[in-house]
Amino acid sequence: MRHATCLLFVLLMACAVAAADRPNVVMLLSDDLGYKDIGCYDGPVQTPNLDGLAAKGMRFTNFYSGCAVCSPSRATLLTGRHHIRAGVYSWIHNDTQKSHLLRREVTIAECLGQAGYSTAHFGKWHLGLPTDLHDKPAPDQHGFEYWFATDNNAIPSHHNPTNFIRNGQSVGKIEGYSCQIVADEAIGWLQEHRVSDKPFFMNVWFHEPHQKIAAPDDLVTQYGKVGEKQAIYSGTVDNTDRAVGRLLAALKESGDYDNTLFIYASDNGSYLDERTGDLRGRKGLNWEGGIRVPGIFSWPGKVVEGGVSDAPAGLVDVLPTICGLLNIDPPKDRHLDGSDISALLMGRPDDFVRHQPLFWHLQKSRPVVAMRDGDFSLVAQPDYELSTDNMFQESWIPTIRSGGYRDFQLFDLRNDPGQQHDLATQMPERLQRLKKKLLEINASVMADGVDWNDR
Repeated sequence: MRHATCLLFVLLMACAVAAADRPNVVMLLSDDLGYKDIGCYDGPVQTPNLDGLAAKGMRFTNFYSGCAVCSPSRATLLTGRHHIRAGVYSWIHNDTQKSHLLRREVTIAECLGQAGYSTAHFGKWHLGLPTDLHDKPAPDQHGFEYWFATDNNAIPSHHNPTNFIRNGQSVGKIEGYSCQIVADEAIGWLQEHRVSDKPFFMNVWFHEPHQKIAAPDDLVTQYGKVGEKQAIYSGTVDNTDRAVGRLLAALKESGDYDNTLFIYASDNGSYLDERTGDLRGRKGLNWEGGIRVPGIFSWPGKVVEGGVSDAPAGLVDVLPTICGLLNIDPPKDRHLDGSDISALLMGRPDDFVRHQPLFWHLQKSRPVVAMRDGDFSLVAQPDYELSTDNMFQESWIPTIRSGGYRDFQLFDLRNDPGQQHDLATQMPERLQRLKKKLLEINASVMADGVDWNDR
């Protein structure tokens, strides 16, 4: 018995040392930010802090959101799975829908928490919160020990929001701008609440530049006149970059920066056509402009410095990649749609093989589905009647799960990133191969999907 106790103690100590040696993880997410908004993607907004992360790490030129709208993309990011598998079909209207991120899902926070990490969420959530009618899980039931969040957007705007909740308790009106408030909370947690001898996972999800937009006048006037929509929009992106800069400075001051893996992206494309980089479509559509977003990974001394990759990757890859980089086992009892892109980040592109093409589905979009396999994009329309209303109705779920597709279009994104030239009739064999893959993925996703009408 004595020897067994000693052995257990040694094993526990070894686990503690292993956790302490692992890097911190900071996930930074913008809301509705387009492919061509920030400086290092040739955008018009001055973003020196995000540009600095890209310069010290790897920037992806073919990086994708989990969906063309908010809630599903976030579900995909946290789970490494298609959002329909996770229970989220479209953006969640919390008060009127049963939908939420399913309790059965295993999130990044849960994976890292089990590996000895402190976990905290800051900013927009939009994956369901408890209501008077529906007992939905809060972030703490998805692995976040500390959370400071809004159900959806900052209300009434990014300026002086009134709807933040801290660990289940409403906070009330907070003066300032949302991105800076989120940064304040994250820095405060870092300085006052983190467990000093444990690595941490900070999930920092900004509200900007989602509408309703607001930014300080002195930032707005750098991009146009006060009151001009595009100038305010740019001001919100600029303000977010400054908030990121404050967080990075705090991490440097605490001595954590050099041992931190940073990831930055957007939940979907911009609602402004001018900010999608001449890609077709915008937020809410399964064209490239609705799903291609910035993607930056930085880990000083580990991720290739100054790297630029044109390999297709996306938010669906974040969970398996974090697990791969940190040598943590990903969930084994479920299908992961994402792939571990560690080899790309470490400068070994020949060692990377994606196990499954990237796949998108969104009821309100036409095309309703899209898939990227290598250089090629395949899109299709539903072969059944389906509303394109922005507000999702859970009564549509049975039709969506059983429906098929028609009018397939094929695009070579390397030579036609704007998706202007349909190659379906010119490449019939490739069309059939990709169509088969799309239908197989779709069947797997829909088989895992839940019908909220039965709950």
